Amino acid sequence: MSRSVRTRPEGSGQALSEAYDTALLDLDGVVYAGGSAIVHAVESLATARAGGMRLAYVTNNALRTPDTVAGHLTELGIPTGAEDVITSAQAVARLISEQVPAGARVLVIGGEGLRVALRERGLVPVESADDDPAAVVQGFGGPDLPWGRFAEASYAVARGVPWFASNTDLTIPSGRGIAPGNGAAVEVVRIATGAEPQVAGKPLPPMHRETVLRTGAERPLVVGDRLDTDIEGAFNGDVDSLLVLTGVTDGAQLLAAPPQHRPTYVDRDLRGLLTGQPEVSADGDGFRCGGWTASADTERLELVGDGEALDGLRALCAAAWTAAGDGACELDGGKALARLGL
Repeated sequence: MSRSVRTRPEGSGQALSEAYDTALLDLDGVVYAGGSAIVHAVESLATARAGGMRLAYVTNNALRTPDTVAGHLTELGIPTGAEDVITSAQAVARLISEQVPAGARVLVIGGEGLRVALRERGLVPVESADDDPAAVVQGFGGPDLPWGRFAEASYAVARGVPWFASNTDLTIPSGRGIAPGNGAAVEVVRIATGAEPQVAGKPLPPMHRETVLRTGAERPLVVGDRLDTDIEGAFNGDVDSLLVLTGVTDGAQLLAAPPQHRPTYVDRDLRGLLTGQPEVSADGDGFRCGGWTASADTERLELVGDGEALDGLRALCAAAWTAAGDGACELDGGKALARLGL
């Protein structure tokens, strides 16, 4: 059965922290930015947790161990145990363990997070293509990863050793701007070998499976700031999602989102976990949310009314997504977004 195409954000009469048992939270752009907590994050997460919602932190960063991530969050005022952190290193280690013998050697091109995850699965990290590895795994290794590590991976992959990647995010944010991510490093080995890795991280199913297995979530809500990893990952896992506007996604990108990038809910920040979500309803040829009504003509999106800016954005999403159907909206929404200050 084909999945129906989302044409508007959904409403919720309950606070999301009550409607879902577990929040699967992205980190950078959702909980913190540049190492510091995002405004309202600490108190919102504390309130959601006190109300009975489980909080799990899901990251494509394979460099840091769960202990390290948990320590950072705790320092920010968000008490977190290592068991509350799920990384792409853990997801790829499980994927490898299902395809190689117990105790097998795995050539690691990356950092400590990968090594810890492999040992957890009973696998043995090694450093050279000459160590007879049963698999090669790549994960983000930080800015100082030596160039020679890519050569080791290429030697093994060219011999036919199965190749895995924690994730293929081409870029990562840093304190100085946008830097190359693990996907850029994967491209180096792909160019050298012509091979394709098996990938575990968001938005692919192995990451969602790892998260559900580790949390036991029955009604999970994915919370993220990126359409192409967080929201698409929720789509692939067939679970609901909340997009927060504290990270990389802006209003124009949201309006242009194809079906796999359309979140269930949209809110400004993590305070959205603590409230219900307003309904977006059909209103003649347009869509109404709060005091705003949005519609689409042949060239642009139109917005009339006033009120809470986010309600206007939700109405615009309904107009844009309905007009686009199963594609991406190409209508000009610039003037409408400018009215909302978004």
